[in-house]
Amino acid sequence: MEVTQILGYVGALVIGLVLGLTGGGGSILTVPILVYLLGINPITATAYSLFVVGTSASFGAFKNFQKGLVDLKIAAVFAIPAFTMVYITRKYLIGAIPEVIFEFGGYAFTKDIAIMVLFAIMMVIASVTMLKPKSRDEEEETKKRRLSNLLILNQAIVIGFFTGLVGAGGGFIIIPALIVLGNLSMKKAVGTSLFIISVNSLIGFIGDIGNINIDWVFLLSFTGLSVVGILLGSFLSNNIEGDKLKRGFGWFVLVMGVYILIKELVL
Repeated sequence: MEVTQILGYVGALVIGLVLGLTGGGGSILTVPILVYLLGINPITATAYSLFVVGTSASFGAFKNFQKGLVDLKIAAVFAIPAFTMVYITRKYLIGAIPEVIFEFGGYAFTKDIAIMVLFAIMMVIASVTMLKPKSRDEEEETKKRRLSNLLILNQAIVIGFFTGLVGAGGGFIIIPALIVLGNLSMKKAVGTSLFIISVNSLIGFIGDIGNINIDWVFLLSFTGLSVVGILLGSFLSNNIEGDKLKRGFGWFVLVMGVYILIKELVL
């Protein structure tokens, strides 16, 4: 087994660990690990990512539900429109995108590059949202804000579309939405996010069955390591403050997003 393959399987454990600690970010690692370390085609990698992250998130969501850290009302409002859009995107829209989107001066901007670049842009935008400090007036406004089902519904549809497009569980976008629109604490946003991610991702993966060839032996072994990681991450999250998780998560997403942009567009 090559060094890159060993690092890829170690990465599976880290994927679960990040999901358990932050409620998102697992898919941020999953797609780059599958593409850059294990040499899997980006389209297939996005499908595998949905299964890996969805299965791992299910275990994490159950652990958080036992702790009372899953808001089922907000999860339902968010998950139903989101997983509907994820399924439609994976089943019907991905295949309609041309392999070469445009060519310029001998450079071909392909579907694979487009998916990775879009993935990175989403990461950078989400990280800036998480890291931007709030003024006292904004904090008071957030505390007084009532849950807006309409805003959450609209955002869920958008997130469902992009989740299906790039194969990400969407936690790095869902968590800011739950904090800002749902007025949840970081730790409750983490638990609720894991529940939403598990539903979105697994239903999205169903849309891929029949469209791609799936190596189930590899996929199940990779996912198993990720599940071990998320159980460990859920345990460790009890001893880490919510604010520290939020900032650490934001910086992690930003660094990964910038790296992928450089990798795809410069290197």
